Amino acid sequence: MDGTRRRLAEEREQALARLAGLTGDYDAVVAASRDTNADDEHDPEGSTIAFERSQIGALVRQVRRHLAELDAASARVEAGTYGVCERCGSPIGAARLDALPAARRCIGCASAPG
Repeated sequence: MDGTRRRLAEEREQALARLAGLTGDYDAVVAASRDTNADDEHDPEGSTIAFERSQIGALVRQVRRHLAELDAASARVEAGTYGVCERCGSPIGAARLDALPAARRCIGCASAPG
């Protein structure tokens, strides 16, 4: 399990770095909006500041959800339930855990409706 702990910790560090970068991007967009024309909705030069803020905000929420999933996976490691499907109780395949270390369900349950 030490390899699993290390992998989860590495994933968490990468997610935190991504979050820091996105937060900086968001702050830059907000700062830029203070220095530009308030009517960016009609700017022919591309996406609006509001759109950029919205995109970055969505990415921030996605990274935060991923961090929460990584923390939950770390808790499962400590509880001895990591790698066990939360739905059916079967082992989660090693290939799936390699691809998605925070996976909560086996492939069969993850692809099943509901």
